[in-house]
Amino acid sequence: MDPDDHFDLACVFGLAAMGRTRLLGILCDAPPPGHAGDPDIAAVAMLNHLTGLSVPIVVGASQKYAGPVNELPATELRGVSRLLDALRGSPEPAFITVVGSCRDVALALRRDPRLFARKCRGIYLNAGTGTPDPRPTDQLEYNVALDPASYATVFGAPCPLYWMPCFERLGPDEPDAFAVHTHGTFYRFAMREVLAAVAPPMQRFFLSMLEHESGSVWLRSIHQPVDPAALVKWGALSRSMWCTAGFLHLAGLAEGSETYRFAPIRVECGQDGRTRWQPGGAKPSRYKFEVTDRERYARSMTAALRSLIGRIGLA
Repeated sequence: MDPDDHFDLACVFGLAAMGRTRLLGILCDAPPPGHAGDPDIAAVAMLNHLTGLSVPIVVGASQKYAGPVNELPATELRGVSRLLDALRGSPEPAFITVVGSCRDVALALRRDPRLFARKCRGIYLNAGTGTPDPRPTDQLEYNVALDPASYATVFGAPCPLYWMPCFERLGPDEPDAFAVHTHGTFYRFAMREVLAAVAPPMQRFFLSMLEHESGSVWLRSIHQPVDPAALVKWGALSRSMWCTAGFLHLAGLAEGSETYRFAPIRVECGQDGRTRWQPGGAKPSRYKFEVTDRERYARSMTAALRSLIGRIGLA
C-alpha cells in the first residue's frame, strides 16, 4: 500500500546480495479490511531475479485472534509456521524485522516462546510513537493500530528487542509529526536522489510499483526501457521512510551510525498499544532508537539507502 515498503524490501535484498545477511524469508501482511490490492508477490520475484537469490514469501494471518493459537485454521497459520521453521532451521540465532503489523510475530511468540529465547537474536520493531511523555490525546501509529494487542505481545518477547518508533508523537497536539525528531525514525528524501543512482532494472522495479503496473508481467517489466518522463515525474516527489537504520544496525554496518543510537530502556506496553518507557537496563535487553544528530540524520539515511540498493541489477 505504501511504497516505502518496496524501498525497505530492496534494502534487505541489497544486504543479502552483499553477503552481509542471509535472508531467510519475507512474511507479508494480509491486506487489512477496506484496502485494495494484494500482497506484492511480484516485487519479491523481481528482486530474487535481479539478485540471483530465491527468498521465499508467505502471507500472514488475516484476522486478530486472542484465543489458543492451535485452534486457528492452518490457512491462518502459514506465516507463523514459516517463521518458526525459519528460526528452527537457522544454523545460528536470527533477527526478525517487523515493518508492518505485529500479528504473525505475536502468534509465533505465543505458540513457541522458548524457541524465541533460543534462536531469535533480536526483533527490530518498526512501529509506535517514542515520546517519553505520552498524552491522552495521542493517537496510535498505523502499524500499532492494525493490531494493538499483538504489538503489546512483542514487548514481552524473551529475546532482545530493538524498538524503532516511527514517530515521536502523533495527534492534534503535534502538528509537526512528519519531521525528524529525537524519538522517531521518520525521515524523507526526494526520490530522484535514489532513482538516479540505481541501475535501470531497479529504476523499472520502482516505477512499476509507483505506476501500479500489473504484477503478472513482472519479468518483462523490469527489462523494459526506462521511461525518462516517468523517472522525472516520480523523482520530483518525496518519499517518507522509517526503517533504514535498523537494517544497517542488524548487519553491523557503520553507515550513518553517528546520527543515531539504540539506548537501553525499560518499557511497558498495554493491550491498547500505549507504551511508557524510561532509561535503564532490562532483561531480556530492550533498546529504543534515538536520533542523535537531527540535522544530518535524513542525509545519512538517504546515502545509506543508495549504498544498499545501488548495485542491484548491475550484472
